[in-house]
Amino acid sequence: MIVSPCLEARPCPALLVTAPASGQGKTTVTAALAHSHRSQGRRVRVFKTGPDFLDPMVLECASGAPVQQLDLWMGGAAHCAGLLHSAAAQADLILVEGVMGLHDGTPSSADLALHFGLPVLAVIDASAMAQTFGAVAHGLATYRPGLRLTGVLANRVGSAGHAQMLHESLPAGIAWYGALPRGEHYALPSRHLGLVQAGEVGDMAQRIAAAAQALGDSGALPMPPAVDFDAPPTSASAALPSTLAGVTIAIARDAAFSFLYRSNLDTLRALGAELCFFSPLANQPVPAGAHALYLPGGYPELHLPALAGNTASRESICAHHAAGRPLVAECGGMLALLESLTDAAGHRAPMLGLLPGQGAMADRLVNLGMHSLALPEGEVRGHTFHHARIDVRLPAALHTQAQRHHGQPEPVFRKGRLFASFMHLYFPSNPAAVAALFKP
Repeated sequence: MIVSPCLEARPCPALLVTAPASGQGKTTVTAALAHSHRSQGRRVRVFKTGPDFLDPMVLECASGAPVQQLDLWMGGAAHCAGLLHSAAAQADLILVEGVMGLHDGTPSSADLALHFGLPVLAVIDASAMAQTFGAVAHGLATYRPGLRLTGVLANRVGSAGHAQMLHESLPAGIAWYGALPRGEHYALPSRHLGLVQAGEVGDMAQRIAAAAQALGDSGALPMPPAVDFDAPPTSASAALPSTLAGVTIAIARDAAFSFLYRSNLDTLRALGAELCFFSPLANQPVPAGAHALYLPGGYPELHLPALAGNTASRESICAHHAAGRPLVAECGGMLALLESLTDAAGHRAPMLGLLPGQGAMADRLVNLGMHSLALPEGEVRGHTFHHARIDVRLPAALHTQAQRHHGQPEPVFRKGRLFASFMHLYFPSNPAAVAALFKP
């Protein structure tokens, strides 16, 4: 995202929603807060900490606005500052959903909160605790000097009496943001990579509204403190060169190929590219006139019969590659390029056959973590998260480097202008290097 230097900085109420661990209900609570404030006429902007494609889909449904990533390693502090500065100039409230537990990861949600002075709301699953709730809240508030824990919210509470007990356990100085009762009618369904995509849950809007109603029933929701979001350095807010001017990039986008960062699309547009979208699931061909093709990640393994039988889409993608045009495929997009893919139930189907090899879904996580990739044009950062294994009869052109010293690198395959890897690239980390991948 390129931030206009004419936007004036102004204080904006902001809150980072975090938890002691994953699975505590951060997304449900963040969505409920966004819906509640939006229903009161406030303009709400929501961000997601770290690399995540699924939570933002829910948060966009709740806020009615695009949701982007804030990650100090993947995007950098200046990039994050630009996103927050731009949002603060237009919004009445900024909500940031954290990742994993408050102090998990490097950088963590706590690092982000400290860097930008974000007040923190902790969501704690209280379904199996009583007074220990207060001890957990106290630990979150005091573990990291300088962190501003403005309050806590109890999730999955059993009764009004249970909520009262939790409230009374809080130490002085930690505000009570209320309680969210147990409720399947607003629970968010999950599958192997996280939440089910918002577009696949027919009553998603109703679930979010029900959570907001339940949260509101527990008491008045306080407005969080205002934060000053300064403009990023001039170098970070400068316009990108129009390296991709005149280049049309076709992007697969449907239930099978949906893992797209908003900031990736913004970066391509800022580089001058024209974007057009098509659906391989609907058997749509690559749009005529496309100079480059982008197959993002998603869930091809859930749609094997349709993808295998859609000849118009298949033939057009293969023709695009045969013509020597750029093709960038990430994770699920790469799986679709293989000769075959086998799902978790053992069903096998032919895929595009542009990469010689097979893929199969595993019954557990295969790789997870932040990664960087050294391209000739410079380093690009991103992440990997998948349950698939591949056997490709093509030497890897290079390998990614895991951020963690014990992390597992990912192979990168290059075949003509085809570029494929399990790594999800974060385009703002190096727009010039990304432009080189797509430039004809």
